[in-house]
Amino acid sequence: MKLIDPILADAPAIVKLRRDIHAHPELCFKEERTSDLIANTLTAWGIPVHRGLGKTGVVGIVKNGTSTRAVGLRADIDALPMTEHNQFEHASVYHGKMHACGHDGHTAMLLAAAKHLASHRNFDGTVYLVFQPAEEGGGGAREMIKDGLFEKFPMEAMFGAHNWPGMAAGQFAIKSGPVFASSNEFKITIRGKGGHGAMPHLGVDPVPVACQMVQGFQTIITRNKRPIDAGVISVTMIHAGEATNVIPDSCEIQGTVRTFTLEVLDLIEQRMQQVARAIGEAFETQVEFEFKRNYPPTINHPKETAFARGVLEDLVGAENVQEFEPTMGAEDFSYYLLEKPGCYFLIGNGDGKHRIGGHGLGPCMLHNPSYDFNDELIPLGGSLWVRMAEAWLNSPRP
Repeated sequence: MKLIDPILADAPAIVKLRRDIHAHPELCFKEERTSDLIANTLTAWGIPVHRGLGKTGVVGIVKNGTSTRAVGLRADIDALPMTEHNQFEHASVYHGKMHACGHDGHTAMLLAAAKHLASHRNFDGTVYLVFQPAEEGGGGAREMIKDGLFEKFPMEAMFGAHNWPGMAAGQFAIKSGPVFASSNEFKITIRGKGGHGAMPHLGVDPVPVACQMVQGFQTIITRNKRPIDAGVISVTMIHAGEATNVIPDSCEIQGTVRTFTLEVLDLIEQRMQQVARAIGEAFETQVEFEFKRNYPPTINHPKETAFARGVLEDLVGAENVQEFEPTMGAEDFSYYLLEKPGCYFLIGNGDGKHRIGGHGLGPCMLHNPSYDFNDELIPLGGSLWVRMAEAWLNSPRP
C-alpha cells in the first residue's frame, strides 16, 4: 500500500475534523455548520472556495501551472434523519440526526487530499474539490449542476467513492457500466365506497383491489421485463381503514421501483399504470396513479473506469481491487455521470471492529444506528484522491 507520508502524518488532525462533523450532523440542504467548517478549513490552507451551489455546497479550487485541464473529485456532506445508538465521545449531539452513511468520512478523505494538493501541487492544471450537499434524497448533485457547477468549473471528468462495510479496509471495488440503480417511488390511491364490514355487498371495498394490484405488479417483473434485465417493484406501504368493522372508502399503496436502465424503467412505469387502472376498473373503483422519478441509474464510463482502476491497483495492488457487484441502492453521483465522463467506486470500510468503546449493539452497516466510519481509511482515501488527480492531469489529454 503506497500511502503518502505527509497525509499519513496529518491523519490525526483530519480524524479530529471527521469526528467533529460526525458529532454535528446536518440534513440535506441544511449543512450550514458543515459547509462553514469545510470552507474555513480550505481557506486556512490557502485554497480558494466558491460557496452556494446547491444552497450549501462548497467547491475548493487548487490550480498549478498553465494547463487548462481540470478534474473534479466529489465528497457528500449530509447526514440522515435517524437517531444514533452509539455513545462514544463523537456521537451525534442532535437527536434524530446521524452520519450513518459515512459522508463525514468521505468529506474527511477529500480534505486530507486537499491539504496535500495545496501544499505540494505536483500537477499541471486544476483540481476541483466538490463538497456536495443533500445526497440522501435531496438530489444535491442535480442542484449543484442546475446552479452552474460545470459552467463555472469546467472539468474533463468527475470521480467519487463510497465506503462499503463488509469489504476489508485497504480494498476497493470498481466496475464499468451500471453500478447503482435508479430510485423511483409510486403512490396509488384506490377510491371505493365505504360501508359496514358485515355488509360488504353494499359497498365497494378498495382493500382486495389493492391486493390484486400488488400481485399483478409482480407479473410485470416476471412476464413483461426480459429476465436478463434487472428490475425491482417493492410495495412497502398499504394504508386503509380506521376500524375493524368498517370498510374504508379508500386504500393507498406506496413503494419503490429500481432499475439499471431507463428503458426498463419506462416499461415498468407504463405497465404499472395500465395494470392499476385496469384492475381498478374491473372492481368498479377509481384509481389515482402517481409515479415520481428520483435518481437515475449510476453508469460508469469505460475509459474513466479503466483509468481509475489503474490508479487503485497502483495504490493497493491488483489483488485488492475487486469487481464491483452492482447494487439496487441509488446514488445521486448519477447526475454528474449524465453530464461528464467519470467513475464511482467503493472503498472497504471493514467489518466494524474499528469502532471504539461505546458503540451500539447493531452491526456497522450503512443506515444503521450503530454505524461509524473507519478512520483508518482517511490516509488511504486522501492518498487515493491525490494520486487520482495527479495521474489525470499529468497524463495525455483523453
